[in-house]
Amino acid sequence: MILRIALPTPLRRLFDYQLPLTVANVPKAGCRVRVPFGNRELIGLVVEITDQSELPLAKLKPVHEILDTEPVLDPHLFELTQWAARYYQYPEGDALCQSLPVLLRQGKPAAFAHAVLWRACSTASADQLSSTAHRQRELLDLLIKHPRGISSDAIRAEGANPALLKTLTEKALAESFEHYPEPPHWNLTDDLLNEAPMTLNPEQQDAMDSISASQGFAPFLLYGVTGSGKTEVYLQAIGQTLKTGAQVLVLVPEIGLTPQTLARFKARFRVPVHALHSNLTDRERLDTWLHAREGRSRILIGTRSAIFTPFKNLGLIIVDEEHDNSFKQQEGFRYHARDLALVRASRLDIPIILGSATPALESLHNAASNRYQLLKLSARAGKAKPPRFELLDIRQQPLDSGLSESLIQRIHQHLGAGTQVMLFLNRRGFSPSLICEECGTVVDCTRCDAHMTLHRTPPHLHCHHCDRQTPIPRACNQCGSTQLKPLGIGTERAEDALAKHFPDVPILRVDRDSTARKNALEQLMAKVHSGDPCILLGTQMLAKGHHFPRVTLVAILDADAGLFSADFRGMEKTAQLILQVAGRAGRADHPGEVVLQTLHAEHPMLQTLISQDYLVFAGEEMRLRRASYLPPFSHHALLRAEATRAGWAEQFLLNLLSESRAHQAQPAAVQCVGPFPSPMEKRGGLFRAQLLIAGSHRAALHSWLDVLIRQAEGQPQGRRVRWTLDIDPVDHY
Repeated sequence: MILRIALPTPLRRLFDYQLPLTVANVPKAGCRVRVPFGNRELIGLVVEITDQSELPLAKLKPVHEILDTEPVLDPHLFELTQWAARYYQYPEGDALCQSLPVLLRQGKPAAFAHAVLWRACSTASADQLSSTAHRQRELLDLLIKHPRGISSDAIRAEGANPALLKTLTEKALAESFEHYPEPPHWNLTDDLLNEAPMTLNPEQQDAMDSISASQGFAPFLLYGVTGSGKTEVYLQAIGQTLKTGAQVLVLVPEIGLTPQTLARFKARFRVPVHALHSNLTDRERLDTWLHAREGRSRILIGTRSAIFTPFKNLGLIIVDEEHDNSFKQQEGFRYHARDLALVRASRLDIPIILGSATPALESLHNAASNRYQLLKLSARAGKAKPPRFELLDIRQQPLDSGLSESLIQRIHQHLGAGTQVMLFLNRRGFSPSLICEECGTVVDCTRCDAHMTLHRTPPHLHCHHCDRQTPIPRACNQCGSTQLKPLGIGTERAEDALAKHFPDVPILRVDRDSTARKNALEQLMAKVHSGDPCILLGTQMLAKGHHFPRVTLVAILDADAGLFSADFRGMEKTAQLILQVAGRAGRADHPGEVVLQTLHAEHPMLQTLISQDYLVFAGEEMRLRRASYLPPFSHHALLRAEATRAGWAEQFLLNLLSESRAHQAQPAAVQCVGPFPSPMEKRGGLFRAQLLIAGSHRAALHSWLDVLIRQAEGQPQGRRVRWTLDIDPVDHY
C-alpha cells in the first residue's frame, strides 16, 4: 500500500511512501505522518492512498510513524486548502502544512492542554504505611481528601512534599492521571443572550430582513458609513445563526480590534466566544483551533489565518472591514482571507457578510454585477450625526512639528469642552530622515533604497523596510560635518510638540513602537475609554473600527500622503484611510469635527470626499479603472524576483519570458508588462525586479502562469535568483 503525502517543501508535487505491513490501521486522507526526507524527517499530510507509483516499489521509503488515527483536517477544509494552493499557484504540501497550528506541524498530538493530577488508589489507606512515615501519611491523607485529583503545585502549597509521590506510587498507594478541563456546557434550549438586542432603525432592519430571508450561499456587502451600526447587524445575524445550533466565524483585519470585538460579543451572548490571532501562544492557538473543531467554540473571532480553522457546524461567516489589505498574506502563501471566505461559504452553502464603510472597488464591482447583494446603512445609528469636514489649507501657515496654529486652537477648544482629540499621522518614529545641513546628504539604509528613520526612545536609526538598526552617527559620513538635523515629522516628534502646547493633558501615542509590549494597546485603549480629556496620536492602527465615544475632533496632519502615489490603488487606499480615520469623530452624543491639513485643498478627490460620499468617489475611480483596463476590470499577477547582485533578477525574468514564449504561444487575452526593477529596487540587501501579468479572463491568465512556473523551475539561473508569484496583488511594490 502506497501513501501519497504532501510535505512542507517548495517542490510542487506530492511524494510516495510505502506503508509498512506491520501497521494495523491505515491512515485516512488528512492524517499526519512522519517520514524520512533526505537526511532529515518531515511531518506531512496523507493526500491519497493508492497501490501505484511512478517509481519502483523498491525505491519507495517506508513511513516512520503515523501520528493520527483520525484526520486533523476535515474533508471540506482539506479541499479548500488544496483549491487555494492551485489558485494562488503555491506548493500544495506547504499550503496544507501552513494551514495547521504550529504544534501540529511539529508533530504534537491534536489534543487539548492537560494537567497531570494525583490521587490516592482506591484501596489506599494510611494504615498501610509505617507509623514513623509521618510525611508520607500527611501526603496520603491529602490525596484521599481530593478524590478528583490534586496537582503537584497544590500539594506543595498545602505544605506536603511532592517528591514523596514517587514513593507512594511504588507502594501502589497513589497514582497520576491526565486531567482535561470540561468544556462549557451549552445547548439550544439555553438563553443565548446576556443583554437584549438594540432596536434597529429602518435601514438596519431592512438589512437584517434580507439576511434572514437568505437561504444557502448568499454573499452580502454591508456598506455602512462609520458609526451606522454595522456591528449591531452582525450581532443580530449571529444570534439567528446560534439559534440553529451552528457556529460563526468573524474575521477582523488587525489584532488590535480583537479584544474590542471579543468584549462586545461576550457582553451580548451567553455562549463560548474565542479569539485566534498571532499574539497567542502556540498552545493557546491549538486549544482554540480544537475548540472550534469540536464545536465547543460557538463564535470564533480571528485574523486572516483563522480562515483555515475547522468547524463542526459553521453557519455564518462575517468579514469586518473587508477592504483592509491586512487580509492579504504578503509573504509565503499569498492568499487573501476575504476571497477564501467567499469560497468557503460557497462550498458550505452558507451566508457571508462583508462589511465596510469604504468597500474595496472589487467588492463594489461584484455588487454592481449582482454577484453580491448590496445592503446600505447611510445614516449614523441613534442620535449621532455625521462629522463636519474641513480642508485646512496650510500653504501659508507656519507649522510646529506638523501642527498649524489653527489646529492647535481647535484642539484647545475641544479639550476645554471636556472631550477628546485624535490626531492621525501615518509615520512612526521621531523623523523620517536625518540630513546633513552642510552637504545635504541624507542617512540611507545600506541594505535598502530608503532613508533611515530617526527614533528617540531609545535613540537610534531604524529602517522600517529591512529592520536594520544603527546608532545615531556623530558626523556626516560624506563631509564630516556634525550639523545633522531631523527632517520631517513622525509620531514621536509630534508627541513632543503636543506635550509642549498641552502640558497638562495626557498624550497617548499609538503606533507599532508604543504597543510592542503585550497588552500595551489594551492599556492605552482603557485610558481612552475612561472618557477623561486626552489627545490620541497614532498611525493607521487607529483607523480600523475603534469606537471612541468621547472623541469630537479628528485631525489628519498630512492628508496629502498618497494623493500622488505611483500605485494605481493609491487613491483608493488614501480615500479609505481618510474616511476610516474621520469616522472616529462624533460617534456618540457629541458632534464631531474632522480637519484635514493639506497643501492641495483643491484636489478633486479631497473635494469629493468632504462634499459627497465614498460611493461617489468609488464611482469616479471605477470609471478611470475601466478606461485604463485595471482591476477589477482585469486580473493581475505579479512575478517577483530578487538576487544578491544588480541585474540578475531582471535578467532571470527576461530569460523566463522569452523561453516561455518560445515553448508556448502567449494567449491573446494575456499581457506581460516588464520585466523592470521594483519601485524600491534594493531591499534587505537584495536587488528586486518584477513582471506584471494581466489578463481579461482568469482561465487564460492561470494557463499562462502554469507555463511560466514550469519554465521558472527549470531555469539554470534559479539557484542564484529567488522568485515568488503573487496572484491578485494588493500592492505592486
